[in-house]
Amino acid sequence: MTSNASAAAAPARPYRERLLPGPGLFLALLLLIPGVTLVLMPINSGIALPVGIAVFLLVLLALFLMSPVIAISGGNLTAGRATIPLTELGRVELLGAEGLRAAIGPGLDARSYLLVRGWIHRGVRIENIDAADPAPYWILTTRHPQRLADAIEAAR
Repeated sequence: MTSNASAAAAPARPYRERLLPGPGLFLALLLLIPGVTLVLMPINSGIALPVGIAVFLLVLLALFLMSPVIAISGGNLTAGRATIPLTELGRVELLGAEGLRAAIGPGLDARSYLLVRGWIHRGVRIENIDAADPAPYWILTTRHPQRLADAIEAAR
């Protein structure tokens, strides 16, 4: 019982997830090194390999920096560039692969806010109860839908 009491007394940790591509894309990007090297070899063989490695690293950095973040902090949910107060959020629905496909396909309301990445196959649909906001709900892909839903509930 001590562990339950300490868990209940502990403040909720803020949630943060960066929606990075999967490892398969990063492995495929390794092909940039020999590709750039082969292109530069006739021009200057001494710089061909270092430039290939530099291009690979720059693309990795760009992918990392351009990947959106889902975060809960300061009473707000931030998804990419959009932010909404947690008090304006209603019910949170977990979406598996089929549910997500239906939610962003035939069941989509065109006014909803989407932060969807094709390499993540599950997510959440969060009801927006703000009467002044035209988006009826947010659909976010996440690798940890249950943790996101729990973090929203804990932060309210």
